[in-house]
Amino acid sequence: MSEQPTAAMIVIGDEILSGRTQEKNAHHLAQVMEQIGVRLSEIRVISDDHGAIVATVNALRAEVDYVFTSGGIGPTHDDITAEAVAAAFGASIDIRDDARALLAAYYPEGELNDARLRMARIPEGAELINNPVSRAPGFKIGNVHVMAGVPSIFNAMLDGLKDSLAGGPQTLTRVLRAQAPESKLAPGIAAIDTARPEVSIGVYPYFLSGIGPGATVVLRSTNSAELDAALAEAREVARALGVEPIEESPT
Repeated sequence: MSEQPTAAMIVIGDEILSGRTQEKNAHHLAQVMEQIGVRLSEIRVISDDHGAIVATVNALRAEVDYVFTSGGIGPTHDDITAEAVAAAFGASIDIRDDARALLAAYYPEGELNDARLRMARIPEGAELINNPVSRAPGFKIGNVHVMAGVPSIFNAMLDGLKDSLAGGPQTLTRVLRAQAPESKLAPGIAAIDTARPEVSIGVYPYFLSGIGPGATVVLRSTNSAELDAALAEAREVARALGVEPIEESPT
């Protein structure tokens, strides 16, 4: 595992791609990964297609330390994520007794029908991920964590498993706002970016009515000394343009 572990997310669902449902889980995952020192390097949104899920899972699990999927583990015919992830690992899948027991304890007698039992289908060799909201579990197989698409359930699952994830140095963030055009700040900021490869720098323009153009400079690094030095240099870039920059909270 690298000094700072890496993660990727696969958001699965035709409802996301069609715009019928607004995706929220990636934003939450990114925040949690930053808190525990894991770098989220990629987010992919794919359809409820067996082949696409298999190919994406296999591609990403070979590239990063942790893969998280969201969506497609419910009780309906188009919830195919569990089967596709099993296929990606070459594992068999069936209703598992421990998963069935969780559902049986949650649903009133006589209401655990065949559709709901689909949520107890778990690949061979997988570990269950606890779902304290509706009991239907997610699962972990290899470095892939298969989780629900409903945000409240996804968040609860992630909260339960995050302490088991090995993190690295936390990424620190500094934010500087300067009332100067992005184009004028760009050369100086680019020079800092080149000189300090341990610091990631982004410049994001804005416009204030009655005041004019400005830019927000976001600096991120796991190296606090390099980050502070880059922040000081960014201040001087703005000051050289006759602007006194303002440091803002990163949240």
